Amino acid sequence: MSSQPSPPLVLDGSGDPGPPAFDRRRAWLVTAMIVTFMIINFADKSVLGLAADPIMEELDISHSAYGLISSSYSILFSLSGLVVGFFAARISSRVLLFVMCLVWGVAQLPVLIVAAVPALVAGRVLLGAAEGPATPMSMHALYKWFPVGRRGLPSALQIGGAALGTLVAAPVVTWLITGFGWRAAFVALALTSLTWSVVWWFVGRDGPHDQPSARVRAGTAGSGGPAGATGPDRVPYRRLLLSGTVIGSVTSAFGASWAMTLSQAWLPSYLRNELTMSPGTAAAVLSAVAALSFVLLLALSPAVDRLTRRGLSLRLSIGAPQGVAVMCAGAAMAVFPFVGPLPVRLALIAVAFAVHSIAFPLHYMTAAAVVPASQRGALFGIVAATGTLPGLLAPSLTGRLLDSASSTGAGYTQSFAVAAAVMIVCGAVSVCCIRPARDAARLGAAAR
Repeated sequence: MSSQPSPPLVLDGSGDPGPPAFDRRRAWLVTAMIVTFMIINFADKSVLGLAADPIMEELDISHSAYGLISSSYSILFSLSGLVVGFFAARISSRVLLFVMCLVWGVAQLPVLIVAAVPALVAGRVLLGAAEGPATPMSMHALYKWFPVGRRGLPSALQIGGAALGTLVAAPVVTWLITGFGWRAAFVALALTSLTWSVVWWFVGRDGPHDQPSARVRAGTAGSGGPAGATGPDRVPYRRLLLSGTVIGSVTSAFGASWAMTLSQAWLPSYLRNELTMSPGTAAAVLSAVAALSFVLLLALSPAVDRLTRRGLSLRLSIGAPQGVAVMCAGAAMAVFPFVGPLPVRLALIAVAFAVHSIAFPLHYMTAAAVVPASQRGALFGIVAATGTLPGLLAPSLTGRLLDSASSTGAGYTQSFAVAAAVMIVCGAVSVCCIRPARDAARLGAAAR
């Protein structure tokens, strides 16, 4: 007998199985676990940036060396996300998330054994490999529990876990670092990851909303398209990846990820060294930025669901907002280094490092709009792998700019200017390319 029972299928008048019944209690329990999973995920990502100054001081390393250590996290990040995505249809989400979080805990251990650059690099490479599939696979697991039309809020909460991770990690990890040393933060995160893995093993399940019914084909699963529309069971990946909607989704994620990576790796150090903030004040600013991001996510995605159900095109409801958000954040990124008054600068910093976050749930929704359910996990892995490449580029580039510029202030200004250019271009490409209805129709016609 199966250890993971699913709600029964509902038969329609024709005798074909209709959509599975919506198990509200189990769906929201899984959502709570996945949000916690994402909180841990982003706390793990943030710890190195929060501990940057004491680590650089103790190990006597340059900005460039620290930038390379930070970028090492992304060496296998994109590749692992891509590889695991192709196994998502064959391996239970319960098993995938359990193994990932278990490895997160193990990845914190090398630096506790030997506090040296090689140990830091080894731990970050392993952590990146295990966290690469985290966002797409947890989103894929979440989609299994929610039918079309109910995914906006849980998607926002899943991505919001990233903001909550920073919101919680900034003060707590800073307190651990200042009170007990930076190693204490790594120990705490290792124990947290291991604890989540144990709990998830007992409560995690795969939901029933993974495969379409016989008449509601996979091409509309997760798309927000009209019920009863038909489409192919599978589409060649080459056609999926070359569709404007997928290209636009990737570019919006790329621009947003550049800002997110910069925030995790270098924003804490910028606040402390260039704006002369204490560790506690810098942590409060980081928490405020994360709080703004979380509020935006909670406000936007349910509104998107309502607009979609009322008939607004997917291009306007989920396509354009993600590109516009990345462009707005890029504009703020370009301006804030030149603003004198501190309150105005902090407000622009909040816009630059928070507003882009709404692109993350929306770019998964746009990608899902043109992909069959059987290929959704793989496509999510591909989109995440390409969209998160800034993690490999932005930290090391910033470190080089800081060491080569006439001053660290000038280096930061150059780094933020590069980020702004990337974000504005990516946002514009996203707005122009995303056409879910058009691409879904083309892909469906091509596959018949």
